[in-house]
This record gives sequence, C-alpha cells and structure tokens, in this order.
Amino acid sequence: MQSSSKNQSLCGISDAFTDEELNALCKRIIKSGILGRSKHYSALLEYIAQCSLSGKTPKEIELAVEVLNRGEDFNVSVDSTVRVYVHQLRKKLDSYYESYEREVAYRIVIPKGQYTIAAQKRNVNNPIASQDADRGFAFTLDTGLLTTAVILLLVNLIYMISINQDNSVQTSQVVAEHPVWNSVLRDEQPILLVLGDYYIFGELNANGNIARMVREFNINSRNDLEELQFTDFEKAENYLDLDLSYMPEGSAFALARIVPILEESGKSVNITMMSDLTTADIRESHIVYIGYISALEKLTDMTFAGSGLQIGRSYDELLNTKTEEYYTSDAGLPEEGEPFKDYGMFSTFPASTNTQVVLISGMRDAGLMHTAQALSNSDALDDLVVSIDNDTDEALASFEALFEVFGVDRLNFDANLVYAELLDTNQIWTAPQPPQLN
Repeated sequence: MQSSSKNQSLCGISDAFTDEELNALCKRIIKSGILGRSKHYSALLEYIAQCSLSGKTPKEIELAVEVLNRGEDFNVSVDSTVRVYVHQLRKKLDSYYESYEREVAYRIVIPKGQYTIAAQKRNVNNPIASQDADRGFAFTLDTGLLTTAVILLLVNLIYMISINQDNSVQTSQVVAEHPVWNSVLRDEQPILLVLGDYYIFGELNANGNIARMVREFNINSRNDLEELQFTDFEKAENYLDLDLSYMPEGSAFALARIVPILEESGKSVNITMMSDLTTADIRESHIVYIGYISALEKLTDMTFAGSGLQIGRSYDELLNTKTEEYYTSDAGLPEEGEPFKDYGMFSTFPASTNTQVVLISGMRDAGLMHTAQALSNSDALDDLVVSIDNDTDEALASFEALFEVFGVDRLNFDANLVYAELLDTNQIWTAPQPPQLN
C-alpha cells in the first residue's frame, strides 16, 4: 500500500508530459533493455501509455486480448496472467529509474491496482528539517507522554498480532489462487504430502552396544540394510536395524509455509514419508514433496528425466546440461558465523493423466526454506511465472526453477532466481534408449 505522501506526489500523465515526451520516454525505456526479451512488456507499456494520454482506463480483458494475444474466452477471474505482467512491468519501471534518468523531475509509474500510467514527482528529502523535527520532539517529551507512548505501543502490538493472524489466512488464500498451484488445488484429486526422510541404523561396538547412529546414502530402508547384510556380511555384521528415520530441520519451516496453502483446497491432505511412498500413491494422488534433493528417492528419475539439470558429483551439486554450469552448495559444514551458499529447487510436472508432482526442495536447509518461502509468496510466484518467458498457460504445469541462496548459521538471508526452464514432460515415461552400434 502506498503512503499518503506518495499518493500526493502522483499526478495525471498529461500534467507532466506532452504526448511527444511520453512516447519518446517509452522508446528510451524499451531501448535500454530493462524490459527484457519478451515483447509483451514493450507492447504493454506503449498500450497503457496511449490509453493514459487519451484518458482511457483499459480493462483487464482488453489487455489480455489486445496486448497479450489471449483468446476472447480468457477468464480474468481464474487467470492472473495480466496482473502478473503488470506487476512485473511496474518493477521494471522502478529498475529503469534506479539505473537511468535518476535526477528527472517526474518519473512514470503504474499505481497499485490500476492499469494506467501516472507521473510521480521526484521527492527530495530535507535531512536538516528531519533533524530539527526529531530534535523538537526530543525536547518536548516528558514522563507522562512517555508512559502514554508505551501504553499505545503495547495496544498497537496486540492489535498487530491479531492482524497478522488474519493476514496469514488471507495470504494463504491469495497464494492458493495463483496459477502455479492450480494443478493440485483445483480438482477433486487427493493430495499426499511427502516428507523426505533418511533411514538411519545403529552400529554396535565390541560389547554389542549401540555406539553410534549411521546414515549411508545407499541404504534407505530396512530392505536395503538386509540386502547389505547378505551381500557384504563383514561390513554389515555390526549394523542393527532400529526402525528409525529423521528429517532435516528445514522441513518443519517448509511445512508451516505450505500446509495452509494446501488446506485452502478444501480437500483432506494426507502425509507420508518418502521411505513409505508407493507407486500406487503417485498414480492416485497429487504429490507435494518437501525435503532435500538427496531424499527424492522414488521421484528422482521422474524429476530429472525431462529436466535441464542433472545431479552432479554429489547431491550438493547440480549441473546445467545446456550451459555446463555447476551449481554447488557449500552449506554442508559451514563454520559458525561464516556465510555460505546453498541452492533451492522447485519443480512441477504431471505424473499421470490425473496427478501432478510439486517438489519443494533444497540441497540443504537454507535452500529448502527459501523455496518454501517463494512458493508461499504471491510476488515470488509472479516472478517465477514471468521468468519462464512462455505465453502458454500449460507451461505452469511443467517447469522447474533454481534459487541461489545466501545464509549464515543455517539461516537464509538473501536469494536470487538463477535458473527457470520448461520441462520436457515427454521424457518422463520414455524408456532409456540402448546405445547405437556402429
């Protein structure tokens, strides 16, 4: 929401620019490259600019049909494409003025909730006046006022807590309506929430007591442990099945973010561990996975079959098969207080005719936590949609994205979207081809 002072600085576009000046400005913005590769942004900017000059306020359906080339049957109530593009255009205009024409008297903006262009007068702060105002307040503050201020702050805090609770519900409702979530929320198919867990077993000492817990990547179930005991008795003779598994800490954070969104579907949400997931589950339910990339297990082949990414030299590394760039996490054993880099991965694709897989994952906790944050934030979801740079609505049912996450002490502080591509879903169920003989 804009502040009142900001609203006061807005004026009609004709009050600040002539027709020729606005057209020339639009051309400079387009020529700068700030709008990116998609032609929709330049067309949208020019269309809204012309409407604003003529005093016309276009409707959402008009922008969809006349600018974004959608059909006449486009439904603005269920498809947020126009709102996504306008939201991104608004951000791109802000980026333009951060890099170009920083000292101009007026800049063009798209007011929140509107499809028109307005002029905003550059606000020049007066630090001396601000200091005088602060100094005057300090001189007149007495004990009675201080007590009153404390009481008001406490009342305001209680009010904000109640508002935040309501806002949390409202946020989940808004996010659940986003097209990215449509594939699992807008039908009658059940949802199965799958948590990436790790099988652990005990190692016995010479006295036959459990000396430590052990985790090995190639032993993911009781059956795997039994098979090892048959094939490599010397290695496994001191291993004891404890029927235990564990989950990463980041899974709890991700659950808190994602479960309220799934509940908005009105459907019952069942939960299971990856170690208990069956093929029948994948065929009969939408799968929403939360966990590390290394715990994908039964979903690993499906996830990377049509992907532009491959698992690298370890589960802490992914390879971009097109650019041959490696994305490597160093969040495994960071020193206390030392910054690290991690990666979060999102992927969604059809598993069958009726079911969809949604993966919210990371190489480590920071990557997993940020991916959950992004999938529970409408602005971040808009960024994902636009980053695909594809005009088909079907693209939202099969694409992947990678976030580069920066953190300290297992906590994520900042992140960038570094990769987003469509998936080749035809490869998911394609049998591997035998090598060709010369």
